[in-house]
Amino acid sequence: MSDFSLLQSSPRGIFRSLSMGVKLIMICGLALLMTIPAFFVGGLVNDRTKRADDVVAEISSHVGGPQTFLGPTLAIPYSVPPQSPADSTKHGTYLVFPAQASATLRTKTEERHRSLFSVPVFQADLKLDANFDLSGVSAATPQGAELDWSHAEIIVGVSDARGALADATLTAEGNTVTLVPAETADNISIGGDQNQHIRLSLFSAKAGDLAKPDARFHVTSALRFSGAERIAVLAYGKTTHLIAQGDWRNPGFDGGILPASHSITNQGFAAEWSVPFIARGVRAEGPSDLITGLDATALGVSFIELADPYQSVNRSLKYVLLFLGLVFLTYFVFEATTRKRVHPAQYILVGVAQIIFYLLLLSFAERIGFDYGFMLAGAATIILLSANAGWIFASRLQGIRAFVIFTMLYTLIYLLLTLEDNALLVGAIASFVAVAGAMYFTRRIDWHGSLPAPDASEQSGPMVSGETL
Repeated sequence: MSDFSLLQSSPRGIFRSLSMGVKLIMICGLALLMTIPAFFVGGLVNDRTKRADDVVAEISSHVGGPQTFLGPTLAIPYSVPPQSPADSTKHGTYLVFPAQASATLRTKTEERHRSLFSVPVFQADLKLDANFDLSGVSAATPQGAELDWSHAEIIVGVSDARGALADATLTAEGNTVTLVPAETADNISIGGDQNQHIRLSLFSAKAGDLAKPDARFHVTSALRFSGAERIAVLAYGKTTHLIAQGDWRNPGFDGGILPASHSITNQGFAAEWSVPFIARGVRAEGPSDLITGLDATALGVSFIELADPYQSVNRSLKYVLLFLGLVFLTYFVFEATTRKRVHPAQYILVGVAQIIFYLLLLSFAERIGFDYGFMLAGAATIILLSANAGWIFASRLQGIRAFVIFTMLYTLIYLLLTLEDNALLVGAIASFVAVAGAMYFTRRIDWHGSLPAPDASEQSGPMVSGETL
């Protein structure tokens, strides 16, 4: 057929006269083209993720949000007399951390639901012990500073006071008092990044009777707060020991220092931290600005979902090209081995079914979880693609073969999403095996012809090109 006559041919005639080699190249192009709708599905996933984040923020605002606590710390006001007539008196707060800090944290969690979204919220009971040794205090005071011991306070900090479920108390020498908003020190921020500051609200109790030069004393603070997603205790002592227990079965341990030991069971978790002074990285005493670096010592527990459906769907979208390519390759091998042509429009319909699979997966995963959602959406798509293969090739046997192959393919994709560290290795091996299989089953194709060559068992003479459809 001349170029002129090919141009005069109908589109149907052009498709029917394509060589198998050109057809394979066209199918690869279609696979790439079908990844474009996958980006729109990814955008939908991002929108749903943002909606979930908004729900988390809304619920968190009612219960206190992520909570960070600062244990009992001694705050002593100081003043620096003017050094010249032009100067004025400077005022500040001198902080002394306890020599030993010991804290216990117990949490009880529940899930708050809003529409399709849920947020883990907690109620926490904290007992924060502090042993102070004021021997040699004032070693790091500004030059010429005078400490006002009579107005010293014990301060305790929390990132969101709206989560308070009961009054915070401080016990010293058998006397218990209720903590009130601090007078000596204003609210402080911790964290070196201006965009990630944690603002601490401070509460205090008078300590003028306890805090004296070279004194030693012990105090205990009891707190009960609610919050959401995460709770952390700063390493507020020169040496800090923390024991945390809770009923959440999927905790994450984070912050600057990980627990020395932890256990997770179906009944909950238990974790223990021990932070020596050398690991804390913050001086034992000094002006109030030294607390800025204390965020690096956070001992945190995050109440996370075991499987985030949006994160899992996003991960599955990363394999969309591999997914489409293997499905198209399967249809092409069927086409080549059965000598029945598949129109490019039919490949497009198969690609559309694959994209709809992701929409089904997203909608199901929001309601029943990713695992069950993948099973349900995958089963529906496998049945559709297998039935489609039976219809196209007019063969029940091809439909059964397609069912087996697509079941293996969807199982492979699910394994890639769950293996994580070994996903690349498994994906690479599976792709290699798929291409090797395609090479074997298409080994007798006359790539210049419009149909595969006859099988050797069906021919007595030399191999020739098949006739065009």
